[in-house]
Amino acid sequence: MAHRAGSADLPLHGGRVPPWLGQRMTRLGAVIAEAIVLHYGRDELLRRLAHPFWFQSFGAVMGMDWHSSGITTSVIGALKRGLAPLSGELGIHVCGGRGSHSRKTPHELAAIGERVGFDGHALACASRLVAKVDSAAVQDGFQLYLHGFIVADDGSWVVVQQGMNDARRQARRYHWLSEGLASFVEEPHAAIEGRSRGEIVNLTDRRAAPSRARQIEMLGSLGPDGVVRELALLKGGPAAAPPVVEAQLSLPHLVMPAHHDVREADVVASRLHSTLAAAADRGPVDFADLLLTPGVGARTVQALAMVAEVVHGAPYRFSDPARFSLAHGGKDGHPFPVPLKVYDETIRVMKSAVSSAKLDRNEELEALRRLDEQSRRLDRVIDGPSLQEHLDKERQSSAAWGGRTVFDRPED
Repeated sequence: MAHRAGSADLPLHGGRVPPWLGQRMTRLGAVIAEAIVLHYGRDELLRRLAHPFWFQSFGAVMGMDWHSSGITTSVIGALKRGLAPLSGELGIHVCGGRGSHSRKTPHELAAIGERVGFDGHALACASRLVAKVDSAAVQDGFQLYLHGFIVADDGSWVVVQQGMNDARRQARRYHWLSEGLASFVEEPHAAIEGRSRGEIVNLTDRRAAPSRARQIEMLGSLGPDGVVRELALLKGGPAAAPPVVEAQLSLPHLVMPAHHDVREADVVASRLHSTLAAAADRGPVDFADLLLTPGVGARTVQALAMVAEVVHGAPYRFSDPARFSLAHGGKDGHPFPVPLKVYDETIRVMKSAVSSAKLDRNEELEALRRLDEQSRRLDRVIDGPSLQEHLDKERQSSAAWGGRTVFDRPED
């Protein structure tokens, strides 16, 4: 049975992803996905995408606003663009998207099914059911506006969809995973992101099985008009004894705060220190040629250490997605402007590592894995600069590293 993995609040953000960042997100997102498939297989990539903490960290390491709802749209869009040319090689296809793109999902699935051999019409039905459950069976006040369906050649899939509540200026993201899915109507979610806001109508809860059965029975015996009459009697009749309601299951949840800046409380300091120390320790050994690049190399290894964690990291280390924004900053300037020179060097190293691995030369990918291993070994046994000191250094070096935000003048 698929399970809920957690929940989180996502502040609704407007704005756009500028082309200079969107293009880089496409390239970095695709090469990270390639690295995961090469190391761990397609099923593991789907599992990662179904993990809400990992998904938020993935978006943050690519330079999106670390806490906002925009991560969902931008990550799905970047993967759709970046993995399309690689779909024949990787066997991974991204369908749907935001708004009108979400409504094209069934047609995209049917077309891909004809091409690669899975039952596209059955998956199109699954796509519609997933959307219906999160918009009708789970009535939590969030209106769906994004539906991304990622499917492998063997028919395994993950759905990431998001709803908004304008009145609260919040978004909620829902994750579904086909692995282990036994029912669309009884506890089907891999995860739901969004803080509990009191009582909701959740007909997918296993405890709602009698209610689902009774609703079908009533509709069959009374018809729509009879159901309306019963509701009227309930509203106008004598007060009934309050029902006994079992307490909501307690789930871990990720709370994305409203503030844009990254603060000490948003980052697990020991993990940041261990990442910086691993980059300083392994960098000169494993990335000697890279470090010959004046003014960029050592800083790029820090970014690569965080990318390596996204590829290899243990699940518990994604509880502070804000930390991953320290790899490539954020488009709104938080925690610092996006260092384009560092970003481009990260993409270059990752592409080189993946290309070499395809030729059975795994030295570069292994170097990245060692970065992550070293970081975990050093966790909680090493100290380092405070977060503010680290951010001050980043901002002082921003111009040298090509720092840019969405507020800067467009390039000529």
